[in-house]
This record gives sequence, structure tokens and C-alpha cells, in this order.
Amino acid sequence: MTHPDILSAISVSIIAAAFLALLVRRVGQPLILGYILGGALLGPRLGLGLVSDEASIELISEIGLILLLFIIGLEISIPRLLQTGRAIAVTGLLQFPLCVGLAWLVLAPLTGAGVARFDRLYLAVALGLSSTLIVVKLLFDKFEIATFAGRVTLGILIFQDLWAIGFLAVQPNLEHFGPAPLFRSLLAGGGLVGVAALLSRFVLPTLFRSIARSTELVLLTAMAWCFLVTGFAGWVGLSKEMGALIAGMVIAGLPYGTEVTARLTGVRDFFITLFFVGLGLKTPQPSLRLLVVALGAAAFVTASRFLVLSPLFALLRVDVRTAGVVAINLSQISEFSLVIVALGVSYGHVGPEVAAVVLFTLLLTSVLSTYGILFNHELASLLTRAVARSGLPQWLGSRPHAELRPDAHGRAPDVFFLGVSREGIAFLQHLERESPAMKSRLVAVDFNPETLERLQAVGVECHYGDISNVETLRHAGIERARIVVSSVSDWFLKGTDNRRLVRLLRGLAPDARMIATADRLVDAEALYAEGAAYVLIPAALAADHLYRLLRDSSDEALESARTAQMRELFGRDGASPRSPIAAPRGRPG
Repeated sequence: MTHPDILSAISVSIIAAAFLALLVRRVGQPLILGYILGGALLGPRLGLGLVSDEASIELISEIGLILLLFIIGLEISIPRLLQTGRAIAVTGLLQFPLCVGLAWLVLAPLTGAGVARFDRLYLAVALGLSSTLIVVKLLFDKFEIATFAGRVTLGILIFQDLWAIGFLAVQPNLEHFGPAPLFRSLLAGGGLVGVAALLSRFVLPTLFRSIARSTELVLLTAMAWCFLVTGFAGWVGLSKEMGALIAGMVIAGLPYGTEVTARLTGVRDFFITLFFVGLGLKTPQPSLRLLVVALGAAAFVTASRFLVLSPLFALLRVDVRTAGVVAINLSQISEFSLVIVALGVSYGHVGPEVAAVVLFTLLLTSVLSTYGILFNHELASLLTRAVARSGLPQWLGSRPHAELRPDAHGRAPDVFFLGVSREGIAFLQHLERESPAMKSRLVAVDFNPETLERLQAVGVECHYGDISNVETLRHAGIERARIVVSSVSDWFLKGTDNRRLVRLLRGLAPDARMIATADRLVDAEALYAEGAAYVLIPAALAADHLYRLLRDSSDEALESARTAQMRELFGRDGASPRSPIAAPRGRPG
């Protein structure tokens, strides 16, 4: 009797999710909203009651959560965490406890009579976490994962997951919290991690290597590993969700981690859909009080991200705009929050009212932050202008830069790089080999502090800030520029584009010549019409280089070209001398 209900529940859930997703996409709304509305339409409280069996609803949500957390674990790379920059490490370690502490203070009125003992703690923890699922998906769609703000956002999310794992470890013993239960929880968690790590060291590599050629076996084995660790976690008294996370983290450290993630993409999307449909199915009948509390909680989430991250970025000497982008990216609560609160309800720590508040806050912040992330740079630019009008410095602490110094011919720095892309880094590495003295003519303006630190180490004058901001460019001394280079294409420029930069430079440095970058020929024509002195078109440059290679494609010609390239880039002996401005291993350049 149970199986037909579960199958029919999953079937109608997917049909409703697809139908509503098509509708919301048609009107330009986020797909997540369609999934949630589909669940609400089917549910027993707000909808048609087509899925009314609570066991089916809970099973759908639990399967979705376990697979979701397994996939989140696949994105957590401990070696990569150890290689994070200072900005990611500091903000990642401090954001969650500071947000929880702030929520604890704001929620002080909830400690009155008639309130369960742990309501305040659970709400504070729930409001301190942000959604890895929503943020990563939207930043990936916007090609912002590799930007500095994107990497800081992702780093904070990974640290949040680690904080959440710690809370999950002690959660079952909160009622009798003390040294002995805490020790047992930590021992069980450490034992689970230890066993999983030993298997990943001595068993899983051989196993995955033997089945790597079979897509079906890779997928099936990864799923089996997930449920094996999940079941073991439940057996030792830990949460199954924590086991799923650990299972994913262990596979992420294997050479096959990326492959497993790629194989699980379709399964991930399926269960992500079920997870959000399950949210809609469980949506209770909203009361006015519940909606007001959820709106207040959503407002607090957004405010807390700005209040906590802005001082941290100030101490790290990161500008207002970047702080604003990261805060906007994190202005929602997490699926993890629902996991923690749902477990709290099952343990009797909190009542269903707390779960309802967290659910509605998640729904509100998920939808609102979707639009916030889509327009994060525009909103952050508005914030920057508001700070400027208030009289506060737009740089919460400008990074110190090299003193102005003339080169060997008595010339002050007059070649400005607005945004230091991979092409810009490659050019500077070329200067290291061909003409190191020319670096004294360069000025770099960017808002990636790691890049600027590398450039400062080799004597390049650096200014931290937003290249689309007039005050940033004036602060950098743009009026003395003879040549201005924008090596960043419009695909990666946020809040501006190359045409706007050319127009901006005409007013700030009318005598300067602008070298801009275009992805398409039509964009190059527009840049020339705006007054650009030269336009870099990467595709055209690559095509010209390839033509010269293929024009004489004899073995001798290709060998000669290869030898010349290896001599130029890697040295005569083929070894790769590391440039002082090269990106550290493990970090994107």
C-alpha cells in the first residue's frame, strides 16, 4: 500500500514541478519558485491534496536532502580550503559565529515564558547559514564563480557547511549537554570520519579505478557509498545528513571526485527538484503572525550579512563594493537550516512553529536573493554611491600601494591596466622574461587583493577598487595615463562594459589611448566607433596564430614552433621557472 503512494507522489510531484517551472520561466521568474509552487499546489494544506500522505512527503524530502548534502559534500575540498587566501579564511571562520551571536542578541525576547528551551539557539543557527545550492547555481549561471567575490562567497559557504557539521555532531546531546555526551558525539564523528578516510585511502581509489570505464557502475557505486556512510552515521547515533556530507567530502578528495560529480549532475537536479517540491508540500497555512515573523527574519538575514561582513572586509582592506556583492550573495538561509530544525523537532528540542518560521523565511529569502544575486553588482554599486554620499570612505581601507617612481628614462607610471585578467597576468609574466624594467611604467586597478599582492611583490603600482567607479580611477591617478588597457572582456566585467570604460576615459584622461577587449567583431566595431585606439579580439588573435602554424604544417615547422614556445615559456631545459607573479598552486589565476 505504501509503494504505490510513494510512486504516485513522486510522479505527480515531478509533473507539477515541470509544469509550474515552465510557467514561471515564461514570465522570467526563478525556477525554484516554480518547484515550490508545484509542491504547494499538490499539498494537503494549501493545494489540491493530491499528495496527502505525510510518510510519502517525508520520504521525498529525506531522499532529496541526503542526496543534496552528499552533492554539497562533493564540492567541499579540504586541500583547497587549506590553500585559501586570507580573505576567505578570515571571513569563513568568523561569519557564521558572528551572525549566530548577532541573532542570539536580537532574539532575546524569545526567551520569555511559553517558549521552548532551544528555540532561540535553533533560530540563531538557522539564520546564520546561507544556501550553498542557490548561491552556487546562480553564480555558476552568471560566470562569477571564478571572480574574487565569487570565490570568497564560495569559501564562506564551505566554512558554513563545516560549522553545520559540527553542530550536527553535538545536536543529539543538546538536551543533556555536558562533557561526556559531547565527548561521545565528537568520538562518534571522529570515528566516522576516520573510517571513511581509511576507506578512501586504501579501498575507494582501487575500486573506482577498476570501474572508471563504466558510467553506470561509477554512478551506482557513488550512490552506494553515500547510503553506506549515511546508514553507518545513523547506527553510531549521528544524523544521516551528516553522514551524507562526510561521504561526499571523502569522494571529493579522490582523483575521481570531479568525475563522480559530473556523473551525478542529472541525479542532483532530479533530487534538488524533489527537495523544493517537498518544501512546497510541507508549506503550512500561513497566518498573519507567521508571515510577519518570517518577513522580519528575512530582513534580519540580509542586514546581518552586511553588519558582519562589512567590518571584516574593512579589516582586510577590501572595498565596499566587494563587501556588498558578497553580502548580497549570502542573503538567504540554507537548506541546511531546515535539516537542523527538522532534526530539532524530531528530538523534541523545538516545536513545529519554529520549523514553520524557518521554512517561510527560506521561501522568502530564496526567491528574493535569486533576484539579488542576478543584480548583485548593480545593487553593490548603488551601495558604494550611497556610502560616498554619506561622506564615508568608499574604500574601507585602501590597500597600500607602491610609491610613484620614475623609470630609467625618468617617466612616471603611465600604462594603466583596468582589471587584471588572465591575459593581463600572462602579459606581466611575459614582461618578467623580456623587459622587467617596463613594469615600473605599469599601474594596476582591480578588486582582487590576491592578484594585487602578487603584483605589488614585483614592484607594480596597485590600486584597489572598482574600475567602473570614477573616484577609484581618480584616486589611482588616471589623468596621467598615456595608455589604458582593459584586458577583461564584457563577459567578465560586472557593472560596466568596455564601451562604457572608453566613454569614461574620454572624460577623465582625454589624451590617453585606450586598448580594449571584445569577444565579437560587432563589439570591436562599436569600440572603435567610441574612440578606442586598438581592440584586442582573442578569437581573431588565436585564429591568426593558428593560421601561421598551419600555413607551413610540416613536422620541422611545428617542431620549430614548439621548441620556440617551450624555450620562451618554460626555459631551455623544459622546466617551468615559477614567475613571482604566477598564481600559487591550487588557486585560479
